[in-house]
Amino acid sequence: MANIKSQIKRNRTNELARERNKAAKSAIRTSMKKVKVAVEAKDLANAEKLLLEAFRLIDKSVSDGVQHQNTASRQKGSLQRLVNSLK
Repeated sequence: MANIKSQIKRNRTNELARERNKAAKSAIRTSMKKVKVAVEAKDLANAEKLLLEAFRLIDKSVSDGVQHQNTASRQKGSLQRLVNSLK
């Protein structure tokens, strides 16, 4: 346990950031799963709509510093390939 006041404050902010990042990553994984389910159901219209929502969450996570740009690009590319397989 930290004794220094500034480190105690830093630990508190780190915990808040960890919770926020965890929630963001969970939301991304959920949206990706929804796209995959729509693709398995061969529902192109719904898959494209869910794809845009997933892209929005992924891009927001990069701008918020939750995940790296290359990770986001890989996720977006794999989802796009899935949806394109229906066309």
